[in-house]
Amino acid sequence: MSSGEQPPLPRVRVTSPRTASATRRTPRPVTTELDAQTELGEVYIRSLLRTQLRLAIGVLTLVALGIGGLPLLFRFAPGLADVPLFGMPLAWGMLGFVVYPVLVVLGWLFVRGAEANERTFAAMVGEPDAAAGERGATDRPAKRP
Repeated sequence: MSSGEQPPLPRVRVTSPRTASATRRTPRPVTTELDAQTELGEVYIRSLLRTQLRLAIGVLTLVALGIGGLPLLFRFAPGLADVPLFGMPLAWGMLGFVVYPVLVVLGWLFVRGAEANERTFAAMVGEPDAAAGERGATDRPAKRP
C-alpha cells in the first residue's frame, strides 16, 4: 500500500430481510390439520376410527361367541343343561349369573382399549397434555440425576 491509500473497507453481505422467512418454514402441527379438516387430518381420523372399529369388532366377536355359544352348547349337549347347580339347572345359572360378570369384564377391557387407542392417537398428533393421559405433568415421578 502506498502512504496515501486507505485500507479497503471490510466486505459486507447484503441480503433481503425476507429470505430467512422463505427458507425457514415451520411445519403446521397435526392438530391444525385435524381442525381444518384437510386430507391429512382425515387420514389421521380414519386411522383412529379404524383402530377403534377393530377393537369393537373384536369385543363383539367375543360376546357373540361367548354368550351366543352357550345356547348352542346346551342345544348339542342337552344333558349338560339339566345338571343341577345350587338347586337350579346349569343353563339358568350360566345365563343368569355368569354372563353378566363376563359382560362387565369385556366392557371394562373395551373401555381400557379405547382409551389406550386415544392416548396413542394423541401422542401421534403431538398433543402433550392428552398424551399424558389421566396423569398430569406434575404427577410424573421426578427424574433422578
